Amino acid sequence: MPSGGRSPAFIAVAVALCLAVGFAIDSATGAAPVQHFYYLPIVIAGLGFSWRHAGAAVGAMAVILYHLANPALLATRYREPDVVQVILFIAIGIVTSMLADDRRRLRRLSETDDLTGLYNLRGFEARLRAMLRQSRADGSAVSLLVFDVDRLKSINDVHGHLAGADAVRTVGRLVGERMADGAIGCRFGGDEFVVALPGGDVEAAGTAAQALREAVFRAAPTLAGIAFPPGTLSISVGLACEPRRQPGPRESDEGVAAQALFRAADQALYVAKGAGRNQVRTA
Repeated sequence: MPSGGRSPAFIAVAVALCLAVGFAIDSATGAAPVQHFYYLPIVIAGLGFSWRHAGAAVGAMAVILYHLANPALLATRYREPDVVQVILFIAIGIVTSMLADDRRRLRRLSETDDLTGLYNLRGFEARLRAMLRQSRADGSAVSLLVFDVDRLKSINDVHGHLAGADAVRTVGRLVGERMADGAIGCRFGGDEFVVALPGGDVEAAGTAAQALREAVFRAAPTLAGIAFPPGTLSISVGLACEPRRQPGPRESDEGVAAQALFRAADQALYVAKGAGRNQVRTA
């Protein structure tokens, strides 16, 4: 996907149009100031496409069009400005792509939990709001699983905080491995997680929650370099579902809806903890 939210088709059309306009003007005038117009599609491609070499590729296209618009260059009658122009086309493409790649990497880091690789709260909230907005547009349901690691304090007290961190990392890995298409996962606290599931219904979400709970309980984790047997780790899960609605625009704020859904799932989590842990409860 492009980095700026535009579709690849939209960016491709914009790049092609800019190249065509630049070529037409260059062919008609051959003026150096006009030839700088080629920089625009190079920058658009470098910033717009996630492919890191997109800017350089469009820079190469600009070089070809530059030669076609100025046939004298095909006979290798280069002047110093022509050499500089060709070098700039490629250099701007490479630099733009590198800057865009760095921007995307920094954005991922700012939205990612470094311990588990899942989203952090900042990244999760934005995507949950978008998921709720889409669900209200197409009339589908959204389910939320809120869970934490049972008795993590005991693991920390007995085996050390490194073992506790490994326990959280193990649960995060299992969450990442078992998320369905379109689902998003987040670690928003020390051992607290939330997963949003689009589509389906409360029964499907309950099945997914039970499968995750069982996977954690069956895991034989290595904590602080020590191998532990299955059953060492368990999670308690609270589940809440925003039901299907009639498709169409909604006036309610997705942020408010997200908070209400989270509170309901969080309350169900406390019921699961109070009932003995290692289980799923539905709001």
